[in-house]
Amino acid sequence: MSRQPGRSRPISASALAHVVDIARRAGDVVMTFYGQASAVRQKGDLGPVTLADIASHRLIVQELSAWDDSLPIISEEADVPAYQTRRDWTRFWMVDPLDGTKEFLAVNGEFTVNIALIEHGRPVLGVVVAPALGVTYFAASGLGAYKQEGDGPVERLCSIPPRPGQPLRVVESRSHHCPQLESYLATLPVSARLQVGSSLKFCWLAEGRADVYARLSPLMEWDAAAGDCVFRHSGESENRASPLCYNGTSLRIDGFVLGLDATGS
Repeated sequence: MSRQPGRSRPISASALAHVVDIARRAGDVVMTFYGQASAVRQKGDLGPVTLADIASHRLIVQELSAWDDSLPIISEEADVPAYQTRRDWTRFWMVDPLDGTKEFLAVNGEFTVNIALIEHGRPVLGVVVAPALGVTYFAASGLGAYKQEGDGPVERLCSIPPRPGQPLRVVESRSHHCPQLESYLATLPVSARLQVGSSLKFCWLAEGRADVYARLSPLMEWDAAAGDCVFRHSGESENRASPLCYNGTSLRIDGFVLGLDATGS
């Protein structure tokens, strides 16, 4: 992990397609464990980990490293280098091999495989695969954001900030609730509250299925990076605004609100 991140793989449609393929194959691996009583252990405060998490991690790391071994990889299922080691990284992969493990164990389909490329603290390429739902979201800087269901046509995603005073459809976590969220939502003209697991919340925002995503309890950067990329690049003519920045000291995000700011970033 001491190597300096390179730029040997520029962002392109073919590079994005390659990462989509890796994420889908990882999703196929995850599905071989779906609905089975696979071994589960706790990762301290980070929640449960299953055999599916580990198998997906191994495939993704192997494939990304074989494709371009100049780029470091931060994965939820690997030891994270100390901040002193990675603080000067300007380009690296951020991976969550199985986001929404609780949803995976509940067999409700709302879990994803997340792969993002981070440059200078921002996600510039991101793929979110929901293998049980048969849907893939993907985006890259300069290319836009997209959705594909199964082998169907690829759909360009386009989202716009809500108008002032507009009734808001809020998407929120199915598994994480906190009093701060209730207090915050009481200040908004909420017309609907939609619940879904994993990084699908970012994707619902990107496809215009929801107007606001408020998360006021902590999460890790790998939970957000790929979905945040899809959301950021879903703007009509410029990027949607996101306050999130990656490769922080602890890799922890304390909370955020997405969807209300009309300013691109």
